[in-house]
Amino acid sequence: MNKKFVVWGVLVSFLFTPGFLWAETTPPPAKKDSAKEATLKEVQVVAQKDAAGPFLANVEGAKIYAGKKTSVIDISKYPDIQNNNYREILIQQPGLNVSEETTPLVSIGYRGLNPDRSQFMQMLKDGIPIQADLFGYPESYYTPIIQSVEDIQFIRGGSALLYGPQPGGALNYISKKPLTHTPFLAYSENAFGSFDYFSTYSALTGTVGKLGYYGYIHERQSSGFRTQNSDYEVIAGSMKAVINQTGETRLTLVYDQYNEEHGEPGGLTRAAGFRPNYDQNRSLATRYFDHFRLERYYGYAILEKDISPDQYFAFRVYGGKYRRWSKRQRGGGFGTYPAFNANDIQDQNFYNLGFEPRYKQNYELFGGHHTFTIGTHNYFSNSPRKDFRGGTADADDGVLRKDATRDTFYFSIFLENLFRWGKLAIVPAVRFENYWLAINEKRNLDKPTLPLDRKTEYQFVPLMGIGVMYEVARAVEAYVNISQSYRPKVFTQAVPTGANEIVKGDLSAGKGVQYDFGLRGKPASFIHWDVDYFILQFDDQIGTVANTIANVGDMFNQGMELSTEADLIGAYDFFRKTDHGNRLGSFSPFVSYTLLDATYSKGPNEGRQPAFAPRYIAKTGVNYKWRDRVKVSLFATFVDGQFADDAGTPNRFIPSYKVWDLLAEVKLFKNSFNMFDVSIFGGINNLFDEPYYARITSTGIDPAFPQNIYGGVKINWGFNEAAA
Repeated sequence: MNKKFVVWGVLVSFLFTPGFLWAETTPPPAKKDSAKEATLKEVQVVAQKDAAGPFLANVEGAKIYAGKKTSVIDISKYPDIQNNNYREILIQQPGLNVSEETTPLVSIGYRGLNPDRSQFMQMLKDGIPIQADLFGYPESYYTPIIQSVEDIQFIRGGSALLYGPQPGGALNYISKKPLTHTPFLAYSENAFGSFDYFSTYSALTGTVGKLGYYGYIHERQSSGFRTQNSDYEVIAGSMKAVINQTGETRLTLVYDQYNEEHGEPGGLTRAAGFRPNYDQNRSLATRYFDHFRLERYYGYAILEKDISPDQYFAFRVYGGKYRRWSKRQRGGGFGTYPAFNANDIQDQNFYNLGFEPRYKQNYELFGGHHTFTIGTHNYFSNSPRKDFRGGTADADDGVLRKDATRDTFYFSIFLENLFRWGKLAIVPAVRFENYWLAINEKRNLDKPTLPLDRKTEYQFVPLMGIGVMYEVARAVEAYVNISQSYRPKVFTQAVPTGANEIVKGDLSAGKGVQYDFGLRGKPASFIHWDVDYFILQFDDQIGTVANTIANVGDMFNQGMELSTEADLIGAYDFFRKTDHGNRLGSFSPFVSYTLLDATYSKGPNEGRQPAFAPRYIAKTGVNYKWRDRVKVSLFATFVDGQFADDAGTPNRFIPSYKVWDLLAEVKLFKNSFNMFDVSIFGGINNLFDEPYYARITSTGIDPAFPQNIYGGVKINWGFNEAAA
């Protein structure tokens, strides 16, 4: 990598850092704990009227969300969700397709994009990328422990201009902040369930003087429901310190550690006469020794400064180590047992460093109130990879066959402006992407007659977009967004590791454009909705034809998304001028629906339906809440049939399925002796024991969990100054 690019990126980034960052000014009013209340404060400062509802504010910090399709997933509205169950976490979000599996790993696709390890989406924690490598290996093996998350922000069209560059939207996990009303509070949550499931989450939080803290330790494990090798274990912890959390200058320091290991029991088949057969016994395993291990050690710091009521600055710096290790037995095919007493061992390490300054300025011009934001993102990664050949099926080490170093450097600059006149908002945006990739093969025994690959590439990609929003009625908005995105070549597409694979000389990055035309609103406290028509055009997708890696075609996906929820008791009170809600609580049915028409318009798969692009995903249910004492949720998920590959191979077809879930939580004691809260919770996942699968791999069908039950207890203990 050319060092001058690194120096150049660092210097340009710090040009955006105001020299008066730590200047003392009159302290603003004290902020409250929740991110949502902090957002409301900022909206008041800029004197803008934003639509109420489960949507992001028009401006939050140095990010503009006006004119984009957004959602806020409030985890606390549901009863306790265990095992990071994303079918339940994302139940009210249309467009998302969860490719379920029984390991702690997560795969989420959007609008017909492949969900494998969420690699076509931006996955972030507090605005910081959590992929193994932002470009060369954009797979999200890690996701935050859901008990540590306050809420999740979901940004669709325009997310590539906010965070760059993937076309599949952005999921941004907002972690919990230290409590400010108490110097000490301890929280413990313990759960037990089917298949030897056990989970514990313990946290300490509070504020002493200007120092706030939040730390947790988490462990969960299960033997799984397969007959062999489906066990897993997660051990994670984090420590967050926030200095001057309610002041105008705030510093957040975080260290995360995450270790996970699981068995890979292999896939099954439905072909007649073959064993192990899914229809005869879906709990059988075909792989007894395959294992996966993940280690992640990461830290980050966030400096925020309210320079004035019209100026805001934030600086994020992050980095750490990410290790992905796996061993898999050689031989075998789709739904069959391995043939060889040997294995392949893969060891990849990722050493990452990144920083991102963002600046916001409010101003008035031509009778309107406007907001301008600017920032840069710099990212450096060194990721050595080694592949070994083990001499036995369960070997953890062996003969070194492949050895390569891989480096990436990334620099972007982005600008966005919210022009607002009364009910009309127009938001043009631009992002300039610069991406350098370098791969140096030191050994490759799979290519004994070919020279080792050494490749350096540079890409410059300008991205543009525009959003328009108009308030058609009180708290009801029409919005339009058109935004570009792109998909860079990953490491294995730039330099293939296979013995006979070659790269077509004119291979280019994939290019995407998304269009959203929607109407959303929350005209009353008891109802909200968001409905839109979308188009996702994704050209020059990279794939493999025979043994050649090339641009294999264009994809054109269109459809409709609908999400709505209504509190029936609240509606009755509103129209009848009664007050039954205080006595009976809220009873809120909801619907989340996606209708998708996806097809390849060009290339070898022309006319075919892309992989993991079901024609509909319907999610519905009801949330009941009585004060802050009782929460009950009933969820239903209906997914149409889909293929697990672009070629529409018959044995890669996933039949339609329906899954129901029932969750409940009851607070038995509230602030007893001004110190204790005690709650019990439980749930039945796959309530009616639907036999289904949502994922197929090269080893065969990966069955989803059958009916499973869990239950547990939560305890809060600490001195509550606010209640004293």
